[in-house]
Amino acid sequence: MVSVLLVEDDPVVRSAVTRALTGLGHAVLPVGTALEALREITGGRFDLVVLDLGLPDMDGADALRMMRGVCDVPVIVATARDDEAEIVRLLNAGADDYLVKPFSSDHLAARLSAVLRRARKEDAAEPIRIGGLTVDLDRREARLEGRELSLTRKEFDLLAYLAAREGKVVPRAELLANLWNLPGRQDDQTLDVHLSWLRRKMGERAARPRYLHTVRGVGFKLTAAE
Repeated sequence: MVSVLLVEDDPVVRSAVTRALTGLGHAVLPVGTALEALREITGGRFDLVVLDLGLPDMDGADALRMMRGVCDVPVIVATARDDEAEIVRLLNAGADDYLVKPFSSDHLAARLSAVLRRARKEDAAEPIRIGGLTVDLDRREARLEGRELSLTRKEFDLLAYLAAREGKVVPRAELLANLWNLPGRQDDQTLDVHLSWLRRKMGERAARPRYLHTVRGVGFKLTAAE
């Protein structure tokens, strides 16, 4: 049984989509606002999110970005905006697929199955081990000396990106372009904030790094200190 979080403010549409998904054997939790969705996504375990963009309390695109900060559950965006540039923007912001309203229950079911199929068929990767640090890309888990690290989506993405390039100095611009979709930027403080949080959770300080090393004026590298 697939667990689906349905985020839709229109009660008629919400009820119809809930019936359709329930009829397919899925467990559905319907909510009507972005705040409800964010509360549920951080406290529950879902296999997939169907997210309407026209929410009353927050733009759906902003809700999508906030979801991507805390989890990596697949998201299908439902939008009335049949515009190629907008759809590309949403996919770049973290959506796994999209549906243009109005859509049929069969169309939704097909998209849902395709997204879940892709998620399940991702190639399993061997965990990366660097000293006492283990980064499991397939499970999206990181452990330090056997202790699981509680990381947000972006913190894990940052750690995994550096771990996959062990010992290599990765420029700031590369990290901002590939992890935050900010090409051409080097002075954005987002990277420094996330790195600071990641260091704190790993129990190290910038002045005495064990794994996360700053190369001034260039970027960062991940390697086990001798």
